[in-house]
Amino acid sequence: MLRLSMNELTTMRWSFEEDVVEFSQAGFDGIGVWRSKVSDIGEDAAAAILESRGLVCSNLLWAGGFTGSDGCSFRDSVQDAVEAIRTAARLKCDCLVLYSGAWGGHTKSHAYRLVTNALNQILPFAEEFGVSLAIEPMHPGCGGEWTFLESVEETLSLMDPIESPLLGLVLDTYHFGISEPNFELLKDIAHRVAIVHLGDGVCEPDGEQDRCQLGDGVIPINKIVATLIEGGYDGFLDVELIGESVEPIDYPTLMRNARNYVNSLSATQS
Repeated sequence: MLRLSMNELTTMRWSFEEDVVEFSQAGFDGIGVWRSKVSDIGEDAAAAILESRGLVCSNLLWAGGFTGSDGCSFRDSVQDAVEAIRTAARLKCDCLVLYSGAWGGHTKSHAYRLVTNALNQILPFAEEFGVSLAIEPMHPGCGGEWTFLESVEETLSLMDPIESPLLGLVLDTYHFGISEPNFELLKDIAHRVAIVHLGDGVCEPDGEQDRCQLGDGVIPINKIVATLIEGGYDGFLDVELIGESVEPIDYPTLMRNARNYVNSLSATQS
């Protein structure tokens, strides 16, 4: 049975407390947690609220920026990632999402070295706290400020030399499926996917992400999910809906439609 999570990016205007209450009442199994919302109330309070509602933290967003493209030093970004690992452990979250950072004027080889160095420094802390690290590639049409990793293949080429069981991949259906998805590759690497983000869209992004409600776009979400399950994925499906197309839609409607859509996916997988 598919486990469904709602990401706090979808309900940006709600507080952490509102998210937890509304998500649990809507029947979601988990919550994709945004660190800034946790900072507003503190980790202890956030952990207590999650426990009181029986909601699982499916993934924590985010840490990274190891190339310095956001103005932080390499040392600061590594330290922030360590703090994020501790937060994930406090919230009993198995997975921390990482973004490499943009090119930032670096050569490709140097950018790879920076991220590899960062991962080698933070993996011991991930092992200590039992938290997996999940690197997210993003479509080049909207992800340049976040990461220089534009595809699953590039991300795997960064991950492979490190050979850590705690290092996984974020598979976002929006970034993966808006162009021509490689389903043969997807099945082979499904066991390396730490978290799946569900998003849909009607066309390739041009500067910003513009997602639509699940099932209203052109992304073959059903086939992507089916391929992942066939390949052995058994984690959360975390709904992430952002952009101009969904901003006018009230949050309860977004949640209800997402829940209904994933229920239809579950029926086809039975």
